[in-house]
Amino acid sequence: MLNIGLIGAGRIGKIHGESIANRNPNATLAAISDVYLPAAEELAAKLHVANVYTDYREILADPSIDAVAICSSSDVHAEQIIAAAEAGKHIFCEKPIAIDLAKIDEALAAVEKAGVKLFIAFQRRFDPTFAAAQSQVVSGKLGDPRLVIITARDPAPPPIDYIKKSGGLFFDMTVHDFDLARFFVPDSEIVEVYATGGNLVDEKIGTEGGDIDTAMVMLKYANGASAVINNCRESAYGYDQRLEWFGSGGQVQVNNHHPDYAVVSTAENIQRSLPYHFFLERYIDAYVNEMQSFIECVDNDTAPATNGIDGRWPVVLAMAATKSLKENRPVKISEIT
Repeated sequence: MLNIGLIGAGRIGKIHGESIANRNPNATLAAISDVYLPAAEELAAKLHVANVYTDYREILADPSIDAVAICSSSDVHAEQIIAAAEAGKHIFCEKPIAIDLAKIDEALAAVEKAGVKLFIAFQRRFDPTFAAAQSQVVSGKLGDPRLVIITARDPAPPPIDYIKKSGGLFFDMTVHDFDLARFFVPDSEIVEVYATGGNLVDEKIGTEGGDIDTAMVMLKYANGASAVINNCRESAYGYDQRLEWFGSGGQVQVNNHHPDYAVVSTAENIQRSLPYHFFLERYIDAYVNEMQSFIECVDNDTAPATNGIDGRWPVVLAMAATKSLKENRPVKISEIT
């Protein structure tokens, strides 16, 4: 039985806390911390957790706790990874590790020195539909990769204050798509990035947040294949999550998920339900599956399915995309790393 401490009791912390407590028989949610104590207390009461703290270091000081799930704000992930590693705890951490490569490398070095496991939570890899599509790719039956087309559009933009802290669209939104681009072409790394975009949703995202809300990013792989990612902060019809992988022997598609799949046809029109509204509904199974994968890698002493290098790469790509957008040119990954 793996004893896990939860660091952060916000929206994503609640999801992972519930998963640990109620959906994973080989783990126990042993403690919860949050800088806002009422949030930790509310979640602890719901999940019947006795140990509640404002300081996550109280969790790290508990010798009975084997691992931590870091679900705090992004700007403190790196320092918490380092502290957890030094305390000998295995680590599950939400993306990103940091938006600064020096901080990421410091955290990865601490993990390596301590000999603990670090699992970076890119939940789309653990979505049953994306995972099934990727298994077809790696089987080889679809041939060699030629094009990967990824669509990700949110139903509404986040608050401006969030954008200011997150690093912007490439770091808080496209970062998932960068990971998918690597996941679906696992045998060849990305060598060049070209990004374009602007403000078509809310001009305040640009004037106050210093960011764009709509983007197109083209990626070039070392093997000559290409990927195209299109993002928008607003989609009138809900959460838009699609992918097409096209290769020399065929193609595989991932389409949107819906609350139901009934299609109603009449003389006037054909109707069906809109896609799920946001990520909590769309990826609930993926969140459960990724936590289970983390628990199993600790229990079985195997390598994490998504490791620190997998966490570092999307940040490199986000930096390259940011540089490309500012300089209006393709940027080679060698310029960043």
